[in-house]
Amino acid sequence: MANVFDQVKLGFAPTRRNIFSADAAIEFAGKTRDKLNDMGVNYVDIKDINADGLLYDDAGMTKAAKKFKDANIDGLFLANENFGTEYECARLAKQFNVPVLLWGPKDEAPAPDGSRLRDTQCGLFAIGKVLRRFQVPFTYLVNVDIDDPEFERGVQDFIKVCNVVKTFKATRILQVGPRPFDFWSTMVNEGELLEKFNISLSPIPLPELVQEIHELQANHDHEISTTIATLREVADIQISDKDLEMVAALKVALKRKMIQYGCNAGAIQCWTALQDEIGILPYASESLLQDEGMPVTCETDIHGVISELLVEAATLGTHKAIFADVNCRHPENPNGELMQHLGVFPFSTAKNRPTLPPSHFVFDFPGSVGFQAKDGHYTLCRFDGDNGKYSMLMGNAKAVEGPYEQGTYVWLEFANLNRFETKLVYGPYIHHMAAVTDDVVPILYEACKYLNVSPDFYDPIEEDVHAYLRGDIDSIIK
Repeated sequence: MANVFDQVKLGFAPTRRNIFSADAAIEFAGKTRDKLNDMGVNYVDIKDINADGLLYDDAGMTKAAKKFKDANIDGLFLANENFGTEYECARLAKQFNVPVLLWGPKDEAPAPDGSRLRDTQCGLFAIGKVLRRFQVPFTYLVNVDIDDPEFERGVQDFIKVCNVVKTFKATRILQVGPRPFDFWSTMVNEGELLEKFNISLSPIPLPELVQEIHELQANHDHEISTTIATLREVADIQISDKDLEMVAALKVALKRKMIQYGCNAGAIQCWTALQDEIGILPYASESLLQDEGMPVTCETDIHGVISELLVEAATLGTHKAIFADVNCRHPENPNGELMQHLGVFPFSTAKNRPTLPPSHFVFDFPGSVGFQAKDGHYTLCRFDGDNGKYSMLMGNAKAVEGPYEQGTYVWLEFANLNRFETKLVYGPYIHHMAAVTDDVVPILYEACKYLNVSPDFYDPIEEDVHAYLRGDIDSIIK
């Protein structure tokens, strides 16, 4: 199995200060390296910048900076091994627009004569202050021993934060057609997304996609037949062979267009012009793409597909996100809510065997998907904004039983549905949410400080999130 940490590369910069024992700092830097190796962390080391392999002067800082830039690191790990040279840490970190992790191993007890070889905790206070002076945001992993469980969890969580930031900054979205006229709620500011976040759109008209479909069919592209075989394997097919071929062709065409324009995601005007052109709904095609890590959302919801990318990145891609409309209250559970769509849930998230039904009660066309999503605790996420301000709504809910619903769906129970509902109404959010069966709220929260996005909660859990990040609790899910 591939190491999920390989997708993120850290620059490892252990540091010391001259007035404390260099030998002790070298020893603890070695222990830190051994631990990172045992964890399978992908990191770039600085053992070759000087005899100690430690950061403490300008010459070493310059060499470390060049090495990390050449390696294109995704995050910087400042490990304070005795007291640390705070200004060199800050000078180094200032050169990179990446998340920064600050940690140092717990100091030993004083020797019998009262002397100490290290002064790590005091140095952490100094480094934190100077990072603030340099206006470098950073993540603090509390002063624990290297073998404490909090260390391993903290490093793993930081890698997930780096992956969220890396994904966000590299996002380019294929926009197929304008938003449907009736969906004013999915309006976005393309210029702001580029100016604020370096997120760019690649807009194409629907006819360009349709032309790609027809060319694929005319050439009997092998990926169409492969996709048909996949659909027959993962779902019960209740549509004609002709419509099934169109579902497959649409999926392949969307994928090819995303590759052509260098996009990692897409959004499509899913109705009604598309049905006039090719006679199907796009949802089954999108469900396949969700599972392949190239999500496409409906109603040209640009902010929605960004939400999907972020919540999946917070799991290092180990969980695929469902993308759902927040539809209606549970008929019996006062805190229950229906999360539903005509598709756009990855097939891998199904609790029961999916179907491709002849039509759906909303649109009388083939191409939708039907199944109930898996049970479990979900993290919900919505990146959104208006009036020049952007935030990320996040929180948890758990799957509960509820009535059968057409399309893809799951009933979720919230701690307080009124709080969630009110957040969506007051905004800047809308009724589309991305969700994964993993507790990644603290990851998303910590990532916000590096994204210039305000974290937002629909439940009063911010102190629990802080407690988790400090290592005081194991999970924010009660």
